[in-house]
Order: sequence, then structure tokens, then C-alpha cells
Amino acid sequence: MPLTAHDVDRFEASRPRLEAIAYRLLGSAGEAEDAVQETFLRWQAADVDRIEVLEAWLTKVLTNLCLNQLTSARARRETYVGQWLPEPLLAGDPMLGPAETAEQRESVSYAVLTLMERLSPNERAVYVLREAFDYPHRQIAEILDITEAASQQIFHRAKKHVAEGKTRTEIGEAAARRIVEEFLAAATSGQTGPLVRLLTEDAVSIGDGGGKIPARAKAFEGAVAVAKFLRGLFKPGKAKRAMAGGSPGVYAWTANGDPAVVAVVDGRIVGVMCLEVTAKGIAAFRNQVNPDKLERATAHWAATDHGEPLFNAF
Repeated sequence: MPLTAHDVDRFEASRPRLEAIAYRLLGSAGEAEDAVQETFLRWQAADVDRIEVLEAWLTKVLTNLCLNQLTSARARRETYVGQWLPEPLLAGDPMLGPAETAEQRESVSYAVLTLMERLSPNERAVYVLREAFDYPHRQIAEILDITEAASQQIFHRAKKHVAEGKTRTEIGEAAARRIVEEFLAAATSGQTGPLVRLLTEDAVSIGDGGGKIPARAKAFEGAVAVAKFLRGLFKPGKAKRAMAGGSPGVYAWTANGDPAVVAVVDGRIVGVMCLEVTAKGIAAFRNQVNPDKLERATAHWAATDHGEPLFNAF
């Protein structure tokens, strides 16, 4: 029996929440959209009159699709060229989902999405459903076909794993912009000293080029090594301009709730650098330059009033 217009409307009302769950589970906007679309196809084929609670049914289907995807993604990432980082989402993207609480905002931060790669698929699912969407353990247990006690144990274990690597300090949008502007001033000064003073001693810089854009396979570690790399990154050069397809306009922005540097050439985002800020300074730079992971950000950027760039790089 085909879906009625009312049935379709009911699904579409749930789509933003489903996409936000899927993105947190998969770290990829494209894969999240695919998982939600597959959930719609399952809904289309189901006997909708026999489904008592739509939200619970859709969440269960989506989560299990994502669990299957996570299992295969682990195998794919073993052959991924260089470092793997999540797909960044710019401020205002609806896929970022709920942001009323600190836990919700933190669950979609670039740092925590990266940390969640350490978790097993089940740990990640329990963590996301509980921490970001406040599902009760009873409902999580039904979604994952586990006991309520198991859900509680898995959540405790997952939260501990994430907390062990978490140092991020939550800051407002205006403060984020000031931090990015201060960082860019230091990075373009031509000197290492101003950069070192902004960083923590154990700062790291990680880049994801996906084999399509050159990015160091191993992270830079330590304030001095990171500062030297960043100073060189912002140093003008013909090769860099050729690789980027022009001289990028550089903007101070936010991505996944973090301070971010956005580099744009002719309306196309060529790089998003997320800064992990702690009480002691900037602890990490996560640089996404894989063009496949910047398509959604570029589309969102085109619909955003972003003003003029701070400067043109290279």
C-alpha cells in the first residue's frame, strides 16, 4: 500500500532529527543523508498502520543501518590514504541538530566526533542517543536489542573513553572569531614565537586530504613543530595557489561549534581548519582539505551571508 501524503509529511517532520543522529554516528553528511533516505524506503515498504510509535520505529531502523555502515567503514578506513577526519559542518547547518545543552553541543564538536572513532559501533550508538538526544536507557535497549543494564554499562564505558581525550573549552561565537583572528595574525606574522605562545605544549595538527590533496600522513606534535608547520602553511607560494586553484579568501568562522578557519576560492571551500581551544591554549588543529568532504560546506556557504574575507592567502 503506497504512502499517503500524510505519511510522507510525518516522515519529513522526523528527517532533521534523523539526519542529526546519523551524522553523529557516521561523521559524514553524505553517508548520513543516504542512511536517512534508506530509512524512508524502509518506511515506504512497511505496514505503517501497524507501527505504533513512529519516532521509535524510525530511530531503530536508522540506528541499525548506521551500525552496519560503521562496521564496513572501519574496514574502509584501514585503507584510507592518510589521516581520516569527519566531514565539517558550518554554523547554521541543520544537520548539527539540537544545541540547547552543553552535552548536545559537545557531541557534535569536531574534537568529540574524532574521539568517537575510538568507540565500538554499539558504544557510539549508545553515547549519541543518550548524550545528544537524551533517549532513556530503556528505549536505547529496545533500539539496539540489548538489556537496559547493558545500555547503562556501555554508556558509562563510552563516556569514559571520550572523556579521557577531551580537553575542549566551550566558547561563544564572538570569542571564537577573536581566537581565529588572533591565530591568523600570528600564523601570517612570519615568526614562530607568536604562534607558540598561543599553543599548548602538546598541541597537534592533523590533516585529511583523502589522497586527493597532499596532507601529511602523520600528525605534527608539540608546540614548536606545529607552529613551524602553520607558519609554512600560510607562507605565500605559487605551488599552493596552483593546488588550491587560486588565492583563497580566508574567513574566521565556526564549524561544529568550534572556532574555524575557512578558505574559499571562487565560492568553493578548499579547506576548513577547526581549532580545539582549551584553558591552556589551542590544543589541536584539524584540517579538512579532502574535496569530497567539503561539498556540503560549500553548498551551505553559498547560501550564507559571509561578508568579505579577512585576507587572501598564498
